[in-house]
Amino acid sequence: MTSAGDGTTGRYLVLLEDDWSQATRELSRVAGIRAVDSAEAGLADPLWEADGLVLRELGVALVSADADQVTALTTAAGEPGPISLVEPERYVRALTASAPQATTEVDESTFTWGLQAVGAPNSTATGAGIRVAVLDTGLDLAHPEFSGRTIESKSFVQGQEVQDGHGHGTHCVGTSCGPREPGDGPGYGVAYEADIVAGKVLSNEGSGADGGILSGISWAMNSGCQVISMSLGAAAQPGQAYSRTFERVAARALEQGTLIVAAAGNESERPGVIAPVGHPANCPSILAVAAVDAAGRVAPFSCGTVDDIGAVDLAGPGVDVYSSWPMPLRHKRISGTSMATPHVAGVAALISQATGATGHELWARLARTARRLPLLSTDIGAGLVQAP
Repeated sequence: MTSAGDGTTGRYLVLLEDDWSQATRELSRVAGIRAVDSAEAGLADPLWEADGLVLRELGVALVSADADQVTALTTAAGEPGPISLVEPERYVRALTASAPQATTEVDESTFTWGLQAVGAPNSTATGAGIRVAVLDTGLDLAHPEFSGRTIESKSFVQGQEVQDGHGHGTHCVGTSCGPREPGDGPGYGVAYEADIVAGKVLSNEGSGADGGILSGISWAMNSGCQVISMSLGAAAQPGQAYSRTFERVAARALEQGTLIVAAAGNESERPGVIAPVGHPANCPSILAVAAVDAAGRVAPFSCGTVDDIGAVDLAGPGVDVYSSWPMPLRHKRISGTSMATPHVAGVAALISQATGATGHELWARLARTARRLPLLSTDIGAGLVQAP
């Protein structure tokens, strides 16, 4: 995969209309693209072994196409038929940030400050029976603190197994679904009895592309996940349009009872610079998460709502967050809206277990029960997420 120098990969996303049963045939007829159908290939047939992959669950095709083929596809998008839109595939990365100096001391002898801030230790919900997908750099499957847990995993990165060679994914899985009593340090997992669905969509170098994310979303939905957590993305410019493909996918997911939660981004340098919510969290149907610190302040790196595109929806603990890390280190503290996102995903799992809510209703309950803070809604949305 080669970059076009503008953050795109040189491949394309093709958004399909609701009737996409003939998509593979249409891609061949219109542009001579040899595509495989995920429903027939079992989703395991990766894009790099074909010209294209039709993700039937999402109504999206991922294709490699030259200039003439892109022109043909774009022309077809303006005519009746299953092809609706063509847009470039973008690179994405794991979102981490430098931690500001801590000025508030919190007793973390039993639980992390993040768990305390969202009220998880006081909740009777555990996440049992709820499936949470974390699409990231994978998971350390040999980590002793996940021993005995129900874990389903799959890699969407060419040539790399699910085993986390980066650390970011293991940290995010730990926050959303890790243990409350690890036996070494404070409890750090929000939905500590949820089923873990770990999708590796970012490489061991912490980078990936839209196609891997969409493949992971399709897999997670097929796996029955009520919540998908994505601590990844790409920076956006003020006024830059959100991806219509990701928006359609997220809207379809909500209708089917799957809530996608994503990191707002770490490009701000507050108080002077507030950067807009990044891709794909800037889609209206993806719940965008900002970060706050232990004192309840907006993290200086946290992206915000700066125009009519890409609103922050909720906030979570995202500064100096303690969680799992690949062995032998075992644990680590890092910061970012990436760390806030799995807090929200974990709370979503608790609310879903406690109330049976999924999709749109789950989003509404998260917003309605969030704790209001003396901060701008453009920075933290409805407020700091709270466990039921």
